[in-house]
Amino acid sequence: MELDIHRIALKYALANAVKYGGKADVKAVASKVFAEVPELRARARDVVAVVREVVERVNSMTLEEQERELRDVWPEAFAGGRREERRGLPPLPGVDEVGGVVVTRFAPNPDFVLHLGSARPAILSYYYAKVMYKGKFILRFEDTDPKTKRPMPEAYDLIKEDLRWLGLSWDEEYVQSQRMEIYYAHAKMLIERGGAYVCTHSKDEIKRYRDAGLPDPCSTLPPDEHLERWEKMLAGEYGEEEAVLRVKTDPAHPNPSVRDWIAFRIIDTKKYPHPLVGDKYIVWPTYNFACAVDDHLMGVTHILRGEEHAVNTLKQEYVYKHLGWKPPVGIHFGRLNLEGMILSKSVIRKGIEKGLYDGWDDLRLGTLIALRRRGILPQTIWDMVFEVGIKPSTATISIEKIHALNKKYLEPISNRYMFVREPLREVELRGLQTPVTAEVVVHPSYPERGKRRIQFSEPRVVVESDSLAGRNEVRLMGLGNFRVVDGGSTLEFLNNDVGYAKERDLQIIQWVPKEDNNPGRILKVEGDTVKVIAGLGEPATRQLKREDRVQFVRIGFIRVEEPGLYVFTHE
Repeated sequence: MELDIHRIALKYALANAVKYGGKADVKAVASKVFAEVPELRARARDVVAVVREVVERVNSMTLEEQERELRDVWPEAFAGGRREERRGLPPLPGVDEVGGVVVTRFAPNPDFVLHLGSARPAILSYYYAKVMYKGKFILRFEDTDPKTKRPMPEAYDLIKEDLRWLGLSWDEEYVQSQRMEIYYAHAKMLIERGGAYVCTHSKDEIKRYRDAGLPDPCSTLPPDEHLERWEKMLAGEYGEEEAVLRVKTDPAHPNPSVRDWIAFRIIDTKKYPHPLVGDKYIVWPTYNFACAVDDHLMGVTHILRGEEHAVNTLKQEYVYKHLGWKPPVGIHFGRLNLEGMILSKSVIRKGIEKGLYDGWDDLRLGTLIALRRRGILPQTIWDMVFEVGIKPSTATISIEKIHALNKKYLEPISNRYMFVREPLREVELRGLQTPVTAEVVVHPSYPERGKRRIQFSEPRVVVESDSLAGRNEVRLMGLGNFRVVDGGSTLEFLNNDVGYAKERDLQIIQWVPKEDNNPGRILKVEGDTVKVIAGLGEPATRQLKREDRVQFVRIGFIRVEEPGLYVFTHE
């Protein structure tokens, strides 16, 4: 029983800590434990002792460590939050027909890192399989095009890093370029059953027959002839575009692209080596063939992907028909557009090649690595995905909507700090005894976090140059109310009465001591550019660590990139 209490306490302590900036509360965690197992109330003293021990250990961890362990201990809490809101998702069709065991997959092409649009099928596939139906979730890299969609060696790990950041874990992992012999075996099986043939016509001839809705003459040859041609393809006796393997469909199908679609083609891997297997193979399966075979062999029951794949579903069904397999259930949803952020693979890739963007993590991009760097939280991505759902219509999300979703998670974990931006003004303080001591509220919504004391002996502070313009009286945050004199070069102390400031609606101004401050820079996206804002932070900003989330007063939410370098998230 003690181990059970520890496990239950650990998941709630981690969730509480992640939600509130790295510090779990004993009372809050204990109440969650008792709510889950009411009979433990009879042993309240012992249970609270275990909870206190667990909370102490959790609070000694960094926020990153807490998030990492929460993914392992309780992925649903980390990734989704508020599970009751997820019930709006419709149930999957055909679950009873597969015995209630749901298997989904996320199958990215590693020619690009993941972007916001990629997160949608990944999260939905994971949630349906692992959370809703307690099934299996598969990660599969579809990398069988070393020429036109050449995989990036670094993308395999970057994609997995993105998925882990989203809080996703997978039961099995496959790389299609490591499964070539499997595809060859099934291609041979398809030929033997009369479901595929090797075509030696040129691209123009293939197109002519296709456009006319006529059978290709190669399709009438016996299977033995095609098996011989197939072996010649594998042996390298044909060059690029001299032979292809085609799946028999309907020569007069309403969609010309479905008509006897190409399942294998020859690629000169001496010229276009694959980053993982080099030039070992020259005959490569197309997306639809490898996908159909793998979905069957891996037991995938449901495929969730974009509407643009609807025609691929039609093509793949012919493989299933020829081989006597039952196809998985396909669910297609509309496109996802994000206003104010770049998602296009081609635009991003060309921009990087031309030096317009610094890389995949350029703050202006809609890649997950860029959003993560910008300070968008994974819980926000989940909320966005579930808000859009699996509707077949195109959905458009504004960047303002993303910011609003993100703010509700940042608000409770982001303590307040003062940061004054250039251009700066140095101001003398009169009427204060030295050393001067100010008390700044750590977080106005959480008074239990207390106040920060700022002490300095030289009565001079630095403020933003325009903060005093046109004002007779102001309030320096945590320090008091002052009269503006000598054209703004001096502030004369009046009192430290908050009511006085409220009654006169005094402007609250952030400041830093002249003798003790911390220089820093903020990276902020403004339109098509990334602006660098220099300034000075209060002394406590020296203790901020990479990945800390804070709010700079009257500036906005900030992610700490590294000590002294900050990324503006949003207001």
